[in-house]
Amino acid sequence: MLKSNKLRLRAVEPEDLDLMYLIENDTELWPLGQASVPFSHFALKQYIAECSNDFFNDCQLRLVLETLDGNSVGFVDLQNYSSLHHRAEVGIVVVPEQQRKGLATEALRLLAGYAAKHLGIHQLYALVPEGNDASIALFRKCGYKETATLEGWLKSPEGWQSVVVFQQIL
Repeated sequence: MLKSNKLRLRAVEPEDLDLMYLIENDTELWPLGQASVPFSHFALKQYIAECSNDFFNDCQLRLVLETLDGNSVGFVDLQNYSSLHHRAEVGIVVVPEQQRKGLATEALRLLAGYAAKHLGIHQLYALVPEGNDASIALFRKCGYKETATLEGWLKSPEGWQSVVVFQQIL
């Protein structure tokens, strides 16, 4: 478990099912990822049960953001891991009522330290939709550098949306 004075990052447990269900089925978040259909409780329960937590085998890792008083408030992910290039994409979500409390900043700081020290990752990157000012500010604050814009990268209900590429060398 990774811990700071604000939160813990820990493995997903069965009791995280309801939070995962809410976040994975939030249609506002779908354009930011790969989801386009709802997930059932059953499918998410199977994911939790079958998750090996072997980052190198799964090429991904999902950790729960948990406040020190034991409340689960979001997730941080490493995905699209390249073993050849030692890089992974970062995704983070914090429930709305816990945003703007420094939790995402602390989670990304903890994740970067863990990724470098324990996973041997050289580089983390994030793809942030243009106009997502809060996420852009978050990645800048955490030391990520804005390195490119990918035009028309995401299809959203409003049309095609560009993303800003952020990179952090560890």
